[in-house]
Amino acid sequence: MGDHTTTLTDSTFDETIGSASEPVIVDFWAEWCGPCKMIAPILDEIAAEQAGKLTIAKLNIDDNPEAARRFDVMSIPTLIVFQDGKPVKKLVGAKGKGQLLEELSQFL
Repeated sequence: MGDHTTTLTDSTFDETIGSASEPVIVDFWAEWCGPCKMIAPILDEIAAEQAGKLTIAKLNIDDNPEAARRFDVMSIPTLIVFQDGKPVKKLVGAKGKGQLLEELSQFL
């Protein structure tokens, strides 16, 4: 995990998402997922650069299948943006930093 990201579990998910004052981007990932490992440092960079504007949280779907099921995460990496406790945008697949920032620009 990066220094700037939050780790979520099925039991902390609702409270963390619901109590956040800024948008939360949840990275649904797994240890065995190559593309997940590729975007992890990019997400940590974005989390550091955008601190105070958004939170990036990571949820391991193997350890926490309930949240992944609830939000229909079928392939990983999947990023879901939550605002005011509700999912407002879903991005599927690994993307470069520029593309990620572009797709997240409305939240920055």
